[in-house]
Amino acid sequence: MSGTGPGSLLAQPLRPPSAGRAAAHAGLFLLGAVVGLAGALVQAGWFPGGLLLALAGAGGLFLGGAHATGGRGGAVAPAAGWMVAVILLTTSRPEGDFLFGAGVGSYLFLLGGMALAVICATVGVGRQPGGGSARLDK
Repeated sequence: MSGTGPGSLLAQPLRPPSAGRAAAHAGLFLLGAVVGLAGALVQAGWFPGGLLLALAGAGGLFLGGAHATGGRGGAVAPAAGWMVAVILLTTSRPEGDFLFGAGVGSYLFLLGGMALAVICATVGVGRQPGGGSARLDK
């Protein structure tokens, strides 16, 4: 069986990413960090609406990245950037300053963003097998 026909994704040989795809993933990673920072500021400012806006922005970026790159890696890259930014923002400074309070909105933003990242990376644009129709009477 040759590697050019349709088959399981796990049975396909690994191909190195192109320079354009790597640049797109790096840009999506940085954009995910920016959305994580903006969401952290907005979700606490206008509690119910800001939280929904922050989560909608993150989910839109994750799913949009998957569609833009044509694969699940496009959802994982901004999700990783979002995660790094949000985790770094949860740490407190030696002066005692912090960005996230210990409220319900902060926890919903953290857990909701992680759930959106997993959902968009799982359900995102997957590879469809090539070939003809599945009709048997052809």
